[in-house]
Amino acid sequence: MIIKEQIQVSEEVTQKLIEIRRHLHQHPELSFQEYNTCGYIARVLEEWGIPYNRIGETGIFVDIIGGNRQGPHIGIRADIDALPIQEQTELPFSSANPGVMHACGHDGHTTILLGTVYQLHRLRDKFSGRVRCIFQPGEEADGAAQQLINLGLLKNPTVDAMLALHLWPHLPHGTIGIKYGAITASCDDFTVEIEGKSGHSARPHQAIDAITISSQIIQSLHTLVTKSSNPVEPVVVHIGKINGGTASNIVADKVVLEGTSRAVTFETRKRLKSQLINLCENIAKSFGGKATVHYKDGHPPVINSEWVTKAVEECAAELFGSEKVVQLKEPSMGADDFGAFAQMVPSTYFRLGTALEGKQAFDLHHPQFEFDESIIPIGVQLFTSTVLSKLSRGVEENVSKR
Repeated sequence: MIIKEQIQVSEEVTQKLIEIRRHLHQHPELSFQEYNTCGYIARVLEEWGIPYNRIGETGIFVDIIGGNRQGPHIGIRADIDALPIQEQTELPFSSANPGVMHACGHDGHTTILLGTVYQLHRLRDKFSGRVRCIFQPGEEADGAAQQLINLGLLKNPTVDAMLALHLWPHLPHGTIGIKYGAITASCDDFTVEIEGKSGHSARPHQAIDAITISSQIIQSLHTLVTKSSNPVEPVVVHIGKINGGTASNIVADKVVLEGTSRAVTFETRKRLKSQLINLCENIAKSFGGKATVHYKDGHPPVINSEWVTKAVEECAAELFGSEKVVQLKEPSMGADDFGAFAQMVPSTYFRLGTALEGKQAFDLHHPQFEFDESIIPIGVQLFTSTVLSKLSRGVEENVSKR
């Protein structure tokens, strides 16, 4: 039986974690370029005498084996990459890498997981099975989680359940945001290449206007949301970039549209892809032109497993009080590649609030995003306690039924 006092993060460890966070924040690296970040994580683990494994070029994971090796295998994931943003926080430990910033809290996620590794290693005789702590590169890029899965990260032995958190400036500091079912959307990108026939604007009947075709496509894409989707299910189809035309008096023969589609169910995601391709091709054809759609499947939605989510919810209420647990009413239409893990094993992804009363909270990906470091031990305690007091039992009760 794990009690609260056993998982408390000491002042000494807290100060070490703050030091780690500030180093990570000051030395951010872009997706798949996290060589120094990976090396720093490895040095911290070596300093603590904790063995680790490399995976891919910049990934790292730690297997903490319990006193009894026979038991559940639980995964915890933190993302380690930064964003191409010029920092504007004026923190004394601001980014030393021009144009690169930890504007999404990944420095906090990495620090919290390192603290969890330290605590679980210290308490390893108190649990059975193993915990795989994953420091994942490239979350802000495409396909990073899936690449690690393809490399066997969820095997040897098979991972039975997984956890991840995300700092969240839309909730009060120290609150835990729980969501059953979908918590983030899928995110797929598409490019539409529209071909017409060039000509003089004075003789439009001799040409096929790719700009006119593109405008009809843009207007019609909205019907995929308003007329083809369940009105109570969130869906996004967005065109963010248009490129076409050479002069005001020339009929454009080519236009390129770039956009994104998002959904919170696998069924809607699949339908959107098919309908979008058909719509673009048929509209272009009706004008005598041609549309070629290049559709790139990106992140799947993160759909939380009920029993894993319940374990986090119960543990958070026991640790911090039920008033600190918030039921999120709706999913975010943002995306996270943790969905690739959640597709494979029962998982949950929860929010850790960072908004301080009386202080402006800047959103994720904002050049002034920051968080108060007192949130770090809260995340460590919740990960540690959930694994030790809730998930082990949950795995035995639920995974055996699959």
